[in-house]
Amino acid sequence: MKFITILIASSLTLAVGVRAEQENPNKKHDKSKPVQKQQFTPKQHTNTHVQSTHVKSVDTHHKDSTLRSVKVPENNTVKFHDNSTVRVHENTKMHDNAVLNPQVNTLPAVQSNKLNKTQFDKKTVKSFHPQHQNFHAQQKSAVASVQFNQNFKIHGAENWKGAHYQVYKSYHPQWHDQGWWHSHHHHLSLISGGWYYWDGGYWYPAWGYDNAAAYYPYDGPVYSGPSATPLDQVVADVQSALQEQGYYHGEVDGLLGPLTRQALADFQRAQGLYATETIDQPTLAALGMAG
Repeated sequence: MKFITILIASSLTLAVGVRAEQENPNKKHDKSKPVQKQQFTPKQHTNTHVQSTHVKSVDTHHKDSTLRSVKVPENNTVKFHDNSTVRVHENTKMHDNAVLNPQVNTLPAVQSNKLNKTQFDKKTVKSFHPQHQNFHAQQKSAVASVQFNQNFKIHGAENWKGAHYQVYKSYHPQWHDQGWWHSHHHHLSLISGGWYYWDGGYWYPAWGYDNAAAYYPYDGPVYSGPSATPLDQVVADVQSALQEQGYYHGEVDGLLGPLTRQALADFQRAQGLYATETIDQPTLAALGMAG
């Protein structure tokens, strides 16, 4: 009887052990082998040349909880990568050991951040060095001379604000003989077929000084800077600077004619300046010339 009792007890113990092994077959694996983390790889695309303007910004969490920011190309579904570097675009940085936000495809696309032309030009303009110190402009039949009008006012000048534009608001043509001009102004020059006087940084037509030399492509103040640099040399340098920036496509002739005035207006608008269509102090400064 004792033998039978021991045999039954042993059988029951063995049955219980087998039953427990069947209910938890992975118990031994938990102790002997860690569970491998599932890896996800980025979805491959045939076109890897993604424009930098089409990007989506998402947050990434490094395993050490460091928050980083990366850019993922639009339509590229990247869920997860571990211990690898995925090169999507030369302007798109991916980091090792990073887990990408799985909500990337639900984020709105970032709009193209194009620089305002005004800002781009102001940041990239270089100092311009005078190139026409010995330049002498010649009268051209293709550039007509304006006629004297004592009631002439510079169009739009009444709306220009600031000390640099006051001379344009107050300007009106003056007709005097040589004696008057010499008694009131000490710096007069014959430039490109017309007599000009220099005063306070500006050249003005000296109407009436010499009727045989009254060729004026533009009637109004032209800024030359703190020194009386000859007007035609200033205009020629401005034309060259505008050529370099793609605004002026005519000849460097030293004459403030219609093509030059149009190029000045286009440049001034791009820079956020008043379109005076002439050479003023803010325009010279924006061109990198003496301001």
